[in-house]
Amino acid sequence: MGEKIKVDEHITLERVAPYVWEVAQQGDMLVPGRIYGDRAIIDHLIGDVRKGKQWNALEQIVNVACLPGIQSASLAMADVHPGYGFPIGGVGAFDPDTGVISVAGVGFDINCGVRTLRTSLEEADIEPKKTELADALYRTVPAGLGSTGDIRLSIKEIDQVLMKGARFSTERGYGFPEDLEYIEDGGCLQGANPAHVSQKAKQRQLKQVGTLGSGNHYCEVQIVEEIYALEVAEVYGLFPGQVLISIHSGSRALGHQIGTDYLPFLEKSSKKYGIPIRERELVCAPFKSPEGQQYFAAMKAGANCAYANRQALAHLVRQAFKKTLGTKQREIETLYEVPHNIAKLEKHVVDGVERELIVHRKGATRAFGPGRPELPAAYRAVGQPVLVGGTMGTHSYILTGTKRGMEETFGSALHGAGRALSRRQAKKRFWGGDVIEELAARGIIIRAHSKAGVAEEAPGAYKDVLQVVEVMHNAGVVRKVALLRPVICVKG
Repeated sequence: MGEKIKVDEHITLERVAPYVWEVAQQGDMLVPGRIYGDRAIIDHLIGDVRKGKQWNALEQIVNVACLPGIQSASLAMADVHPGYGFPIGGVGAFDPDTGVISVAGVGFDINCGVRTLRTSLEEADIEPKKTELADALYRTVPAGLGSTGDIRLSIKEIDQVLMKGARFSTERGYGFPEDLEYIEDGGCLQGANPAHVSQKAKQRQLKQVGTLGSGNHYCEVQIVEEIYALEVAEVYGLFPGQVLISIHSGSRALGHQIGTDYLPFLEKSSKKYGIPIRERELVCAPFKSPEGQQYFAAMKAGANCAYANRQALAHLVRQAFKKTLGTKQREIETLYEVPHNIAKLEKHVVDGVERELIVHRKGATRAFGPGRPELPAAYRAVGQPVLVGGTMGTHSYILTGTKRGMEETFGSALHGAGRALSRRQAKKRFWGGDVIEELAARGIIIRAHSKAGVAEEAPGAYKDVLQVVEVMHNAGVVRKVALLRPVICVKG
């Protein structure tokens, strides 16, 4: 402990625990910056600064620490990498009376998140029809840039999506009401206001409910390869060799348009309220100001769009399994669904006092520990399932929240492996066709709408998910429950 590294004239890092580093409060910082990482993760962050990269996560961690009303620390999970304003893997909790709300703390893909579906199938059950199943998922689940699905909605119906969230999809026959209990927020954020969402945003979503999208979004069939915490796995209904399906998607064009619309809106608010902004995307408004509440209501609408979208996607996955394997749709159950681009009011203990805070999670997942009333009754005694995606060529994880995580990170954890290369760098280094062939040789079937997209999402473009999860597990923020191996992955 106590190891110090002078990164540049502004930033010095100190190791304060085996897997925790801090940038001490200085200058305009209102709180320290805190990073969960081992030496390799920290060296990567330092390297970006010393190479002169203006777009680097360490500077962004410091910038977030300067925002009004921030509590305890500007946090970065082990998958941290540069984002727009907030680092991806960043968490910031703000006092509602003195603090702010920021587009950057949510991201442009509002409520991008993961749903994991649980089956009673084992790997041997799908192996003979694995290729057929991959083809069925590829045909059934619309994916790709600008992809559209079979759900066609009017503007009036889009308003209902933005108000009802996942319940809109269940009312249309997509999935089952019992799914909702196992979605964070019950699949709907109360207080959404479609009137604060532009017509352009709504128009862009008329054909996109029930679509996967592109980029790092996926539909993946996975096998439970290893169980670490048997008693928790039993509560979650997991067993070795089990077939799971994970869906990673968000609010599609509508969410992106909300972010685009509110960036200049909050830029004016920052100037109006005299909030100093250190990076353009960090524009914000006091949370309780009219402008802050307007963005919050629009963001909730975008979040509800994502909940409706993943509910519809789960229905399409069930259809593909039924057609290929004869699996009854109700036998494919929702294990859990978590967002990782969102801001929410939550109760947390700060300096021994329980307070309501507005918690921003940008590329970070809620990871509530045991006993929280927000959790499904079936999981409350062991803590929340935390769904961490790897890459199409590596593993994913199911973790669980811990008491220590509640105390240190406002009940937050990592959301994935975290990028090591930008998309541009990845396309220069990898060829999509080669990646597909290499993974096929390892028994992983890729069905993709774009080979360039496969190159951008090549496993080598990401950090080692085993490493970043190990950091968070060893730090005590989360606990490992199950390791998942991909066998089929549908990409945009």
